Amino acid sequence: MSRDARWNALLELVGKNGRVDVEDAATTLDVSAATIRRDLDQLAEQQLLTRTRGGAVAHGVSYELALRYKTGRHAPEKQAIGRAVSELVAVGEVVGLTGGTTLTEVARSLAVRSDVVGDSAAHMGGQPTLTVVTNALNIANELVIRPQIKIVVTGGVARPQSYELTGPLASGVLGEITLDVAVLGVNAIDTERGAYVHHEGEASINRLLAQQAQRVVVAADSSKIGKRAFARVCDLGQVDFLVTDKGITPEATARFTEAGVTVIAV
Repeated sequence: MSRDARWNALLELVGKNGRVDVEDAATTLDVSAATIRRDLDQLAEQQLLTRTRGGAVAHGVSYELALRYKTGRHAPEKQAIGRAVSELVAVGEVVGLTGGTTLTEVARSLAVRSDVVGDSAAHMGGQPTLTVVTNALNIANELVIRPQIKIVVTGGVARPQSYELTGPLASGVLGEITLDVAVLGVNAIDTERGAYVHHEGEASINRLLAQQAQRVVVAADSSKIGKRAFARVCDLGQVDFLVTDKGITPEATARFTEAGVTVIAV
């Protein structure tokens, strides 16, 4: 097992159980205890967990995996969600994208749509077929090579966990623009209280994106439904669409529908 695979597995264990034991992890991953201790020390140096005698615990009050270690979680579901969300965006629109693994799949789906980057895009007379406004550095990096997509990146301070830009600089840019649709990646969405993320700075930027948009889409796999995180982004009254996977329960679907949210399960 490679180091990155071990680190991902260790972070998954901490995220699920709140802690990890050296001996148990060594048995589970079929490596030596010395290797696990070294891995935990290195993860602690990156502030991804807190080292304890005999193991490690989740770092901070609200545990959050760094983006590079979340890419494999619920990957097929996120790819399907990404494709479904991209279909809600029309050519010529201005779309706001937050960060996260699900939103990365939305960006990738937009980037391969034939009417955005294919032959039919030539009808736009050399003008961009889509404008994407994002505070996510990784999404901007993926889309900037697409000449038919105009990329607008907010300023701000980068968070290493999510590659998102937050703070007054990001708020200043978003306060001056108008979006046709905002697509929000969230860490949790409650059937009564609305959408949440782990970090208050990201919640503020996501909230501003939603306020500046005519339509708001929340993209979240079903593992995030019925849960809450540290910072609330918006209530359900601001959400027009929830795009998720087929793991959503009929009860949750009914509650979102009653709140005026159109649920698309793929």
